[in-house]
Order: sequence, then C-alpha cells, then structure tokens
Amino acid sequence: MVVRTTQGEERARATLRRQVDQTREQWEKAFWHLSHQRFACASDAQAALAKQLKQRPAWLSVQTQLVEHPKYGQPGRPRTGALADHTEWQIVATLAVDDAAVSRAVRRQASFLVATNVLDPAQLSDQAIIQTYKEHHSGARGFAFLKDPLFLASSVFVKKPERIVALSLVMVLCLLVYRLAEHRLREQLAATGQTIPSQVNKPTNRPTMRWVFQCFEGIDLLHSRPGQAVTLVLRVQPIHQQVLALLGPAYEEFYRSTNSPCGNWD
Repeated sequence: MVVRTTQGEERARATLRRQVDQTREQWEKAFWHLSHQRFACASDAQAALAKQLKQRPAWLSVQTQLVEHPKYGQPGRPRTGALADHTEWQIVATLAVDDAAVSRAVRRQASFLVATNVLDPAQLSDQAIIQTYKEHHSGARGFAFLKDPLFLASSVFVKKPERIVALSLVMVLCLLVYRLAEHRLREQLAATGQTIPSQVNKPTNRPTMRWVFQCFEGIDLLHSRPGQAVTLVLRVQPIHQQVLALLGPAYEEFYRSTNSPCGNWD
C-alpha cells in the first residue's frame, strides 16, 4: 500500500523548495561558466552540453542554443565580404523550474510503502495497517533500551550458541515486561487524566519506563528483628505512590511495609 499524508506533503514541499532554490543557483553558475567557453566545432559544444545535462534534476527545464562566432585573422573590424579563418561556438542556456515536475517530486518524496501478508481487508483494514506501522517505533526504542549500557547486557559474556539464545530470550522477556508496564502506566494516566513530572520537570502523560525506573532509584528496604520481623520501605515519595496506584494493587503490595512473626523472617 502506498501511503501519503498531508503533513508529509507539506514537509516534503518545504524541503524540496529549499533544494530547488539552491540547485537552481548552482546550475545558473555552472551554465554561466559554460557560456563563457568557446568550442572549436559544434560537436564539441554539444558534447560539453550533454555532459553538463547528465545530472540535471527532472524539475529543471533547460533551453539551449548554439551561437556561432566567426574569427578573422586580421585584428579590428573585418572588411565586407571577408571570410572567417575559423568559427567558434558558444552555448547559451535559459533555465526555468517546471512546477508540475516539482509537484510530482513532492508527492513521490512524501509517499512511502507499507507491506503486509494479511491480505483480507476485513481482518486488517488500510487504516489499521498504517496505525500498526506507526507504532513499530515503540519496539525499536525498546531494543535500543536493551543495548543501553545501563542495562549491563555487555557485562555478560557467553560463547556457546545455546547460552546466547538463552540470554536473548531473557532480554526479550525483560523487554516484554518493560513495554507492558509502560503501556499500562500510559493507559492509566490517559484514562484518569493524570500526569507525572518528566525529566525536565514538566507534566507528561507519556513517560518512558526507563525514566520511571530512575525515579524509583534510592528506595531502600530496612529489615529489623526486635522480637518480630519488620520490613520498612524507606524514602517512598508521593510520585512513587502515584505510579504504584496507577499500576495497580499488585504493585502497591510490593512497596508496603510488612510485619511478620520472628520465626518466619529470613
């Protein structure tokens, strides 16, 4: 399916217009230099012109003509009826921008292909194909997260193929958990109309899970055993409580201080 959007066309038009102005100026300079050359014969001039036009953009229209310049052996004005010793040839060109060709180039530049092996429109509509394509960057960002030095994957060295496969499986499972948690948090933020501070301390309802993980750094567990085991969760801030509440009771339970009999404390 060939996809083209209005916003994409506007961006492509602005970009191509800048390129057209720059390219036209370059070609005008090139033809100015070419017009100041003199060629011994018309074929040499045609060959030079053909070489110059090889890189011509499709939207640039060039009208050319060859002008003869007879040359005489004697200096000064030639006598009436005098024959020229030889003839030199000059290339004269007129440049113009073909607006129709520019419009075709804009449409072509703004278009992109989306392919799928699901051919039944009832199963996957055109709009669903486009939406699915637009969301693929989420997975790409996730794999970039796995390759980040903070993930410490580079510190694990494995050589056997089966261990490489196992490590890859663990990394993909980690990415799955990461993406599910991020999706759930964003979904709850949007549904409840809430926001949390971003990295630059501005409200956002689309935080990355990496930033949320960084927000939870510094939380410690204090275990004490004064006759009865007590586990205290230290330095829990309002933003932590908000995120846990949005993720659900199961997440809140992990950060709840607990009391347990001494014999069960490990």
